[in-house]
Amino acid sequence: MAFLSFGKRLRAKQRKGGVLIRYARGIAVTITVVNQFRHLNLLRTLIHLSSHGRSSLSTLFSDHHHRKYHQVGVVNRSFSSTKCSASDPDQLKNAREDIKELLNTKFCHPILVRLGWHDAGTYNKNIKEWPQRGGANGSLRFEIELKHAANAGLVNALKLIEHIKEKYSGITYADLFQLASATAIEEAGGPKIPMKYGRVDVSSPNECPEEGRLPDAGPPSPANHLREVFYRMGLDDKDIVALSGAHTLGRSRPERSGWGKSETKYTKDGPGAPGGQSWTPEWLKFDNSYFKEIKEKRDEDLLVLPTDAALFEDSSFKVYAEKYAVDQDAFFKDYAESHAKLSNLGAKFNPPEISVLFGTGGGSIGERICWNDLVILENVVQ
Repeated sequence: MAFLSFGKRLRAKQRKGGVLIRYARGIAVTITVVNQFRHLNLLRTLIHLSSHGRSSLSTLFSDHHHRKYHQVGVVNRSFSSTKCSASDPDQLKNAREDIKELLNTKFCHPILVRLGWHDAGTYNKNIKEWPQRGGANGSLRFEIELKHAANAGLVNALKLIEHIKEKYSGITYADLFQLASATAIEEAGGPKIPMKYGRVDVSSPNECPEEGRLPDAGPPSPANHLREVFYRMGLDDKDIVALSGAHTLGRSRPERSGWGKSETKYTKDGPGAPGGQSWTPEWLKFDNSYFKEIKEKRDEDLLVLPTDAALFEDSSFKVYAEKYAVDQDAFFKDYAESHAKLSNLGAKFNPPEISVLFGTGGGSIGERICWNDLVILENVVQ
């Protein structure tokens, strides 16, 4: 199994019952053995995750009577199998390959990123009920929401991936939108996003959120507007600045947003459909150039929206924007965390977010099991 590492130290200790826990780089967990390991007839493990969205740990249990080792691990959620998922894991894996091919032929990275963001970005943390709270629930596939002003042009993104949805009917729209968004970032040279899948779709247009939940590019007070919108989602200043860095990809088209030039020296020849005004010269490459260009404002052919300029004008935003302009690694790290956080907003998961694989030696002895944020994980090991 391949495990991801997120730089936090596993906090665990030896307990009664012959439990030996190896320290590994991963999320902080607490592991409690309910029964002793006598003859390995029963293993009950209580795992408490200290953070949502983090995905790796490697823990070894040993029975000192039998000297056998059993491995418990959180596998890459994108491609792990489960019997009760809203989306079929094998189809997710294959769909990702089809999305990569689409990106290579249509150069549609920016609009696929926007598709995932705008489906998730309607979330309101003050509304507890699903789907009234909005968020990543696939509602953006309905015409009534596609017609919201902030979603101008996203019908084209839906058309681009509709054949993938038809091919892989075992994937929800909510998962497909977020899979496409994260894959576009990664294929453009950005960081690996620690994604999880199993989002449930809304079933009708009546469940779409009202218009007005997404950010505006040119409000009277840009910094305050950004905070009003993103704080409503439960995000903070670091998230706002990091996520703004995704404007390193793409162009603004005046016929859709009312902002930008009809074409520039960077966009007149494509790739893809020509035209629009980009924030960076290489607008299909994900890097930290957005922050450099916004700071310098030295090229009239590059776009700077009022909400972009606010990142260097607001004292709190500026701390992060200055850091990202000089430290791409820091930007990539924070961006990956913020993107993953955004992609989960408001979502209802089935299973609730994660799969776990039990194994021993080189072979599997168990099954992948669905679990909650805080969950009792139970498996009988023969």
